[in-house]
Amino acid sequence: MKLNQKKIRKLIGQKLKGESSSVIARTYHITRRRVDQIWKQYRDCEEKPSIGQNMGRPRKPFTDKESQVIEEAYKKDKFGARMLEVIIRVRYKLSISHNRIHRYLKDHGYACSEAAKQRQRKWVRYERKHSMSAGHIDWHEVKFTELKVCAVLDDSTRKILAAGEFLNINTENTILVMERALCDYAPVCRLRELIMDHGSEFGAHRRDENGYWDSVFKQYLKMRDIQPILARVKHPQTNGKIENWFDAYKRFRSEFSSLDEFIDWYNNRSHGSLDFEQLESPEIAFWKRMPQAAILGNGFRIFGW
Repeated sequence: MKLNQKKIRKLIGQKLKGESSSVIARTYHITRRRVDQIWKQYRDCEEKPSIGQNMGRPRKPFTDKESQVIEEAYKKDKFGARMLEVIIRVRYKLSISHNRIHRYLKDHGYACSEAAKQRQRKWVRYERKHSMSAGHIDWHEVKFTELKVCAVLDDSTRKILAAGEFLNINTENTILVMERALCDYAPVCRLRELIMDHGSEFGAHRRDENGYWDSVFKQYLKMRDIQPILARVKHPQTNGKIENWFDAYKRFRSEFSSLDEFIDWYNNRSHGSLDFEQLESPEIAFWKRMPQAAILGNGFRIFGW
């Protein structure tokens, strides 16, 4: 049983009445030695012992080297403590616990405690094996501005294939972003499937009683030989990978002079969902996970294999 201040008061009260330490220990499910320890502290100090207040060893101050490394690693990659621990160990050859890193980040205003992230997740992450097997597309409205951003993300590697900032959310701008992605990567490997929500810009909000839907965007995907996949209703985890990118966009986009510069930084920094022990980035993973057929096909086209 865990002791608290109320139980400490009762324990001392029982000792003052002459109760034996053995009986008290059985009552509170603690050892007799612990009862005697609390009783001795009360007699020596003439005050009730404090539980959970300023307990444990004093915090060790950060060294100049630790502060410099944590500051540099955070400003370069902008990760939380768990992933910065790996980066610092691999890149700087310095071992600092993630709890200690998190304390530094909190002290300097780079992080805060979030109750939602401390709860255990009840779902299992799923991802495609190869690059370009499936993509995610979605829109995000930027708070306090008129800007809206649309992005296409590779499901397997989290690489941003294309993105654009617009004043309006509509089908025309959605197709424009898709064209940017296909122009850059379709010659390398065809995008097979595209995961999206039921937004009106995709036309998926108008479905009949059998679940069938049609729209200009769906016809565009059909022309491009891409299979559309609708996310489950009220299940944001289906499109969670691109939602995570939108979170990074909200936090860090203002630190870059252009959207292209931000995307280049994001695609080339280490990603926690990839081989993080090797500091693998979406850009590296994208080409590493490219289907073998696509690699051989490009070899034939370029080198005449």
